[in-house]
Amino acid sequence: MATKQMNESWRRVRDRIRKIWSDTDLGTDKDLKKTRGSMKKMVNLVHERTGEPRAEIFRKIGAIV
Repeated sequence: MATKQMNESWRRVRDRIRKIWSDTDLGTDKDLKKTRGSMKKMVNLVHERTGEPRAEIFRKIGAIV
């Protein structure tokens, strides 16, 4: 049960991140899956792809979570 809820939460967060940065190629599902559970890894991935400041990315992702 908990695993199902965690997977649903991850999909929701992943989809929101893709929506926010829809004009950017965030890579494959495999790239995003590698960041699962790590805010730092997600911020770094988005930063690498967009060049957006890490603090701004962290703020946007934090609002989702």
